[in-house]
Amino acid sequence: MVKFGQNITNIQTTMNGKDYFCNRRTIRNYTEEKIDRRFLGELLEAASHAPTTGNMQLYSVVITQDDAGKQRLSPAHFGQPSVMSAAAVLTFCADFNRFVKWCELRKARPGFNNLQAWLWAVEDTIIFAQQFVTLAEMNGLGTCYLGTTTYNADRISELLGLPDLVVPVITVTVGSPSSQGAKSDRLPIEAIVHDEQYKDYNESGIARIYAEKEALQDSRKYVEENGKENLAQVFTDVRYPKADNEHFSKVYSDLIRAKGFSF
Repeated sequence: MVKFGQNITNIQTTMNGKDYFCNRRTIRNYTEEKIDRRFLGELLEAASHAPTTGNMQLYSVVITQDDAGKQRLSPAHFGQPSVMSAAAVLTFCADFNRFVKWCELRKARPGFNNLQAWLWAVEDTIIFAQQFVTLAEMNGLGTCYLGTTTYNADRISELLGLPDLVVPVITVTVGSPSSQGAKSDRLPIEAIVHDEQYKDYNESGIARIYAEKEALQDSRKYVEENGKENLAQVFTDVRYPKADNEHFSKVYSDLIRAKGFSF
C-alpha cells in the first residue's frame, strides 16, 4: 500500500493562506492510504517551532498507527469512526515530566505543580497541536480534533503509559481524506472582535449574531430531531448537558491531581 509522503523529503506550504483558512474542513473519514512515519515526523518537527512558554516546550505527543493501538483507544473516544479509519492518531499531552527531571538533574528546584504552570503546559500543547494540524492540511492530509480526550483522559493515560506530570489534552486523527468534508459555519466576525475594550451584547445583538446559525438547515434539523424549542437548547440539554459536564470535569480534575498537580 502506498504511504502518504513516502517520497517526500521536504514538507510543502505552497497553498494560498487565505484560501486555506477560509475554506478548511474537518475530515472524519479517511482512505486506507498510510502516512510515512518519517513524513509525519517532519511535520511534527516543523510544528515544534510554534510559540511556547519560556521556550520550555511543555508538551509531548504519542503517535498511534497500528490497528491494535487504535482499537484500544477507540472506546475512550466513544467509538468515533475517525479513530479506526485514520492513518495515525496523535495524542497531544501537557508534559512537565521531562522539564522537571532536567531541573532536578541540574540541582534546580522546580515549582511547577500548580495552576499557573498547568496553564502554560496546556497552552503550549494546544498551540503545538494546531501548528501540526495546519501543516498537515497544507500538505494534503485531513485532520479531526477529538474533544473526547478530556472526557476519558484517565483511560487514555493508562493506555499510553503516561507518567506523573503528563496529562492528555487533545487528540488529532490524521489521514488521506476520503471526501471533502463539510465546511463549518462561523459567527460573523463582528461577534468576536472588540476594539479597545470589550463591548457587551444586548438582546438584539445576540439575536442578530446567531440568526444565520439558527436558520441553517442542519440547525433546524437538530432542533426537530431532539424535540427542543431552539438550537441553544440542543447545546445545553443534549450535546453538553450540565450533568455530563460536571461528571467529566471531576474525572479530569482527579486525573490532573493524581498526576502531581496540586491546584
